Amino acid sequence: MTAIARRILRVHPATICAAVKQIEAEVARPRPGTLIFTYVITGRIDALAIPPLVRAARTDNLWQHTCFEAFIRIAGGEGYCEFNFAPSTQWAAYRFAGYRAERRNASEIDAPAIAVETGAERYRLRASLNVERLQLLAPNREAADGNFAGQFGLAAVIEETSGHRSYWALAHPPGKPDFHHADCFTLEVP
Repeated sequence: MTAIARRILRVHPATICAAVKQIEAEVARPRPGTLIFTYVITGRIDALAIPPLVRAARTDNLWQHTCFEAFIRIAGGEGYCEFNFAPSTQWAAYRFAGYRAERRNASEIDAPAIAVETGAERYRLRASLNVERLQLLAPNREAADGNFAGQFGLAAVIEETSGHRSYWALAHPPGKPDFHHADCFTLEVP
């Protein structure tokens, strides 16, 4: 597997989480048209509200509980895609024309393969996503092999058993947590 990047997510300063020591996120491209997102939480996993496994299904509002998110924008573009991966194996995929504008389901995306592993101090979610048919990327492909130049935003919403939520991302804009903000698309992918 070819690793594109591995980064540590930062908690939003207004939403501190005592149960989590660190969240590491990785993007890999094992072959053209496929992206694998891996998120690893280190901390007191029993203090987190982790939704139980259910049958995988496209589901809205996953961000209201523990959820991992990935955003992709073609370098220099306004439009972007948002992917949500829940520990339950539920998922969502959206396309936006610009900042929170004209949200539509990315219906051309097939269900990602989501696998989870949990332990007392470590939780791992891995989501494999086929992006070959993703309309946002199709007109912007620079190579016939399916590779593209893009910017990624990686994020997580972590809910504790107390109900408190913390917001984690590569970077945070000023003000309240906002994963859609341009400041969050900090991971450049050649």
